[in-house]
Amino acid sequence: MKLWDKGISTDQFIERFTVGRDPEFDMLLAPFDVLGSIAHVKMLSAVGLIPADEAGILVTELQKIHKEIRDNTVRIESGVEDIHSQIELELTKRHGEIGKKIHSGRSRNDQVLVDIKLYLRSILRTVVEEVYSLSGTLLDLSERYKDYLLPGYTHFQIAMPSSFGLWFGAYAESFSDDLLVLRSAFSIVNKNPLGSGAGFGSSFPLNRTMTTELLGFDSLHINSVYAQMSRGKTEKIVANSIGCVASTLSKMAMDITLYVSQNFGFISFPESLTTGSSIMPHKKNPDVFELIRAKCNKIQATGFDIHSLINNLPSGYHRDMQITKEILFPSLYELLDCIHLMHHAIKQIIVRDRIMENDLYKYAFSVDEVNRKVQQGMSFRDAYKSVAQSIDDGTYSPSFRPDHTHEGSIGNLQTEHIREMLETHKNSFSFDTIEKAELDLLMKN
Repeated sequence: MKLWDKGISTDQFIERFTVGRDPEFDMLLAPFDVLGSIAHVKMLSAVGLIPADEAGILVTELQKIHKEIRDNTVRIESGVEDIHSQIELELTKRHGEIGKKIHSGRSRNDQVLVDIKLYLRSILRTVVEEVYSLSGTLLDLSERYKDYLLPGYTHFQIAMPSSFGLWFGAYAESFSDDLLVLRSAFSIVNKNPLGSGAGFGSSFPLNRTMTTELLGFDSLHINSVYAQMSRGKTEKIVANSIGCVASTLSKMAMDITLYVSQNFGFISFPESLTTGSSIMPHKKNPDVFELIRAKCNKIQATGFDIHSLINNLPSGYHRDMQITKEILFPSLYELLDCIHLMHHAIKQIIVRDRIMENDLYKYAFSVDEVNRKVQQGMSFRDAYKSVAQSIDDGTYSPSFRPDHTHEGSIGNLQTEHIREMLETHKNSFSFDTIEKAELDLLMKN
């Protein structure tokens, strides 16, 4: 079955090539296709295009199909092109001619757009919640290890004293900014394209504001041409937003692979989180972090991959857009895997104490010595020269006790302020509104 079937059979080679991996990804979209269809039927009834009794039958059956999809009892049958066709086929099997009325006033183009928007806002919610949870753990670790000093580096050279409190907190704040980027992407995702048809609207008296409210969208894609132009652009924006999260994860994984090595020895993990060597019995390799680093670097390329796909396409729908799903969807799941693994591992981190009492790091305190002399009345330039001379002639003797008190320094982490920012950013998403709208659509009349 094809929604566009006109009684002419398609060459099997053409059909196999054009369908591609759609059946695989369509099952991810299936529950959202049903939600969009329920809202569409309710609207068609409200504007008088479907009688109320028939609309009630269709809505009830769609609610049953939604449960069947969740229970994994609905599949795309052989010969059925996509999930949209399968759901219409299910309705027609069960209720005859009534089922065929569901497609009035929409095109498969805006139907796919709605499905993708609903799917993306759902999985973005999961990403946001996982990032928020990981950030909370990082802030807990920041407080727990705030007094554990850690050498800071610039140019891979020992620079100044840092702390594990500062290090853990840095990544929590980085994720806070990533939530802002995700919020921006979410705003683009959470717009309703339903009713734009094939990109040129419809001669039916559709009520697009009604479907916007029924589906819990923040707003409407007003212009029907732009609604279709948002396909591909939306996916690219989402890809770039998850790329920001991946960038933070990748950098953190890189730090860990350095700090866990014997040359640094700042941290360790239980042996169950490491792997070994086939010939070197002493090896405990940080493979999980190396793979997080690699996967997250790959995820950061997703936005460019989609950009390359859609770049220079004219307005209107083109089959090229089909490929965005097989680029973006796997990256979303791979990112979630990386967040989960990082969170699982970081909760088991073992932090080494008294690292900076080693003479190897004594010059990291040279800036503190300069600043003490300045606070005692010496000019900064003279203090700098004085400390530099003591290092050269071997008389330098630091206190090993940094006195940093300003906001965001070793002695004033402001962990709670970062936690408040994370909470504010998380609460700026309209998840509760969406959840209520979807539950209302699935509620029996």
